[in-house]
Amino acid sequence: MLKLNFSGLLLETGTDEAGRGCLAGPVTAAAVILPSDFENNFLNDSKQLSEKMREKLRPFIESESICFAVTHLHPKEIDEINILNASMKAMQESILNLNRTPKYIMVDGIGL
Repeated sequence: MLKLNFSGLLLETGTDEAGRGCLAGPVTAAAVILPSDFENNFLNDSKQLSEKMREKLRPFIESESICFAVTHLHPKEIDEINILNASMKAMQESILNLNRTPKYIMVDGIGL
């Protein structure tokens, strides 16, 4: 299970991307702020979950979250800026599109 809150701050967002491995599809990123009392024993890294479990968790996370945002960057833009930059841009856009401003950001990805 993923740690619910890393910083101890109320408005902490987590962000991650999917699609870095595909050759022709978009890269998609999401950011979410969960309430401090959020509980779900199945929530884990999406790459460790089956597609069926991801589909079950999605509406639950969306309905229980304080806010969330999803961004898709399409192959043309990925080709222009490369996949790593596209992944980071999609995560950044998701964070900027949240309707609340997080005080702390956790990024699941490569340490830079």
